[in-house]
Amino acid sequence: MSDKKEIISYIAIIIIGIILAQHMNVVVSGSMEPVFYRGDIVVIEKTDFLGLQELNANDLKVGDIVVYHATWFNEPVIHRIIQINQTSNGTKYFVIKGDNNPVPDPAVVYPNQIVAKVVTIGKNPLVIPRIGYITIWIRGL
Repeated sequence: MSDKKEIISYIAIIIIGIILAQHMNVVVSGSMEPVFYRGDIVVIEKTDFLGLQELNANDLKVGDIVVYHATWFNEPVIHRIIQINQTSNGTKYFVIKGDNNPVPDPAVVYPNQIVAKVVTIGKNPLVIPRIGYITIWIRGL
């Protein structure tokens, strides 16, 4: 009987680990310094996690830090929303910029490009410092 409990415990630990890993994102550049640095891990909430909507991209606001699929870069980008606008036909879009960058990102971002938002406590993002360097090294970034 205790063998079954032990196996269930191991399965639960593995499932929790997988869920937690899916809610962390490694920072690969210095574009958001000093808020967080290359090699830090940020905790995120996703727009779609296994079919569940944790975050509605239409509810984002100026100041939120998001992860999005850029049209100008082949990796997900983690930057801050600095402006929210609408096209002439009413389509919402975001102007996004890295805090450490002198200009906004080169293309506007539409809600369907946003995949996650960085979790904050108060106004501070939830960051695990430097742990992501292992991932950066493995990926060769």
